[in-house]
Amino acid sequence: MRSNPTEAERKLWSILRDKRLAEHKFKRQQVIGAFIVDFVNFEQRLIIEADGSQHIGNEHDVRRSAWLEGEGFRILRFWNDDILARTAQVADAIWHVLGEVQPPLPPTASRVPPSPARGEGLGGARA
Repeated sequence: MRSNPTEAERKLWSILRDKRLAEHKFKRQQVIGAFIVDFVNFEQRLIIEADGSQHIGNEHDVRRSAWLEGEGFRILRFWNDDILARTAQVADAIWHVLGEVQPPLPPTASRVPPSPARGEGLGGARA
């Protein structure tokens, strides 16, 4: 996906990349649990999705969002058409959410899964 983003994803990434929104770091195409999200800011626990018409009434999206929200993430979804035609308004909406005071994580929310590639979650102590 990362090597072949949609036009809307490219436009949204041009807003989010390189800490362009008040030094908030976003990553794209990140795995969280069993899902891949378009863009995420782990510090703010904010996910941003660029959606096309295939997402209208999609039950998988409903279950996915419920799980991600249960893990303490907030999700902003923007239609591709809005990203392309109203880019400034989309950026303002993201900016506004980033400025909101965040409640503490729910006690049952886990952090991002450990990365075996970095030697995390292997069950043994590392020196």
